[in-house]
Amino acid sequence: MEETHLTQLGRDARGFASPDEAVLERVPNPHPDALYLARFTVPEFTSLCPVTGQPDFAHLVIDYAPAEWLVESKSLKLYLGSFRNHGAFHEDCTVAIGLRLVAELAPRWLRIGGYWFPRGGIPIDVFWQSGAVPDGLWLPDQGVAPYRGRG
Repeated sequence: MEETHLTQLGRDARGFASPDEAVLERVPNPHPDALYLARFTVPEFTSLCPVTGQPDFAHLVIDYAPAEWLVESKSLKLYLGSFRNHGAFHEDCTVAIGLRLVAELAPRWLRIGGYWFPRGGIPIDVFWQSGAVPDGLWLPDQGVAPYRGRG
């Protein structure tokens, strides 16, 4: 199945300067009537502190139950990479990603867990979901342990 509407997959696609400029692409779900979960794990997410300009790092886990559309993974990678030079607080980054994916894909359900590495000695974990978990959806644990430091 050739997806001729895609502008990044199979092409030389450079990163984007900001999340607002990034293009998220979607492809038809071959199983739109099946209730299932798709997971993207992003262990090296990077953004910038909007105050200091210092880098922030997170481990993101994005779970979604697709409806008519799937996110095209290369476009998701480029979108997430666009945060590398973007200044925003942890909460803003995490929730904005969830909201953008919901707006583009209209999934049955989506959740994102942002497990942020410590800033100023305090790790911040941010969780957002689009609504109640659909009945019958198998929802595995996100598998990211709480930050423990040396203790």
